[in-house]
Amino acid sequence: MKGARSKADSKKTDSKLKTKSAAAGKRTKKAAKDPNKPKRPASAFFVFMEEFRKQYKEEHPDNKSVSAVGKAGGAKWKSMSAAEKAPYAEKAEKRKTEYTKNLKAYNMKLAGGNNGADEDESDKSKSEVNDEEDEEAGSGEEEEDD
Repeated sequence: MKGARSKADSKKTDSKLKTKSAAAGKRTKKAAKDPNKPKRPASAFFVFMEEFRKQYKEEHPDNKSVSAVGKAGGAKWKSMSAAEKAPYAEKAEKRKTEYTKNLKAYNMKLAGGNNGADEDESDKSKSEVNDEEDEEAGSGEEEEDD
């Protein structure tokens, strides 16, 4: 018989379906975002789009389509030369430097203002490092005793 399944084959597919559906039901929750964390800065293209949207709305007041604005902005951005894009890149760079300052201040506030002293230390605590050194020293002594 063509296409006929045995009982063993149907049980295998049933168990696969059950595990997939069970996994789909057990979705993990994402960690809650901190509302005080600074937002990432816009790229040069998005800085350009902020101005382009205003201009496009003035020229096409009857247009309600977001996709039309995005497509027109993307087409204009592609047609622009590097010299025309430069002012937007400068604005984006300024926003990025301000963001890095704000993010550094935010991280310092979270860390309790310890000025990043922990950055130089490894992930291991000092006691773990000392334990390893003791074990190494102890193993060397054992070799000498033999």
